Amino acid sequence: MVWLILIPFTYKEIIKKKDYIKTNWLIISFMGIITISTFNSVVYFALNYTQVVNAVLMLAAIPAVVIILSSMMKIEKTNLFQLIGLILSILGVGTIISNADINKISSLNFNKGDLWMIVCVLSWSLYSTLLKKKKFELSQFTFIQLMTTVGVIFLVPQYFYEQSIGLELNINKAFIIILLYVVIFPAIGAYYCWQKAIEIIGPNRSAMFIQLMPLFSAVMAIIIFNEKFELYHFAGAVFIVSGIYLSNRKTQ
Repeated sequence: MVWLILIPFTYKEIIKKKDYIKTNWLIISFMGIITISTFNSVVYFALNYTQVVNAVLMLAAIPAVVIILSSMMKIEKTNLFQLIGLILSILGVGTIISNADINKISSLNFNKGDLWMIVCVLSWSLYSTLLKKKKFELSQFTFIQLMTTVGVIFLVPQYFYEQSIGLELNINKAFIIILLYVVIFPAIGAYYCWQKAIEIIGPNRSAMFIQLMPLFSAVMAIIIFNEKFELYHFAGAVFIVSGIYLSNRKTQ
């Protein structure tokens, strides 16, 4: 669906820049495989085996991995503010998802789902750093189109594997609504915004905003499901926002 929605807006640029695309086809294909084919499918697969708390904790490691990869690839230098901000934001994430109960964190059980989450962390972090390293001469939507083209090809074997083990696709009203949401917001909107953010402020500062996911989830739960606002929500929010603020400061 993403491919079909974008193609009317991207085909002209694809034709115009076909030589550039041919020259960079290997790296573009690699980006499509580690995001569309790997990250998106593996994160859903992992959640069949691991707790949501574990998964969110794993995703909180993305900024740290991005900082390491950016340093290794000589893309960005890390400053003290970013390191302090990273620590504060991870504390904030831990505070919210554990309800400020350290026993919840210490009693977590890790399994093969967590190993798959490590694959997700590595793939998304590598994708984020390569975006800045390569500086592709393509619009955001065209780049998403090309990644989707390759990504879909490598999703086909996954589809047939799931069919072979008895996982059927049940098309109903709920499925269609969820699918439309995933297509429009995460698959197109979020990818566009993420790529644009990295282009403007770089991977290190952009990655820190991932820590807002558990905070936004808590706020939505309070609004939609009438969950009670607790002190740990406030404490976690302070840690996360402070961490993001510090990470966006520059040393003199």
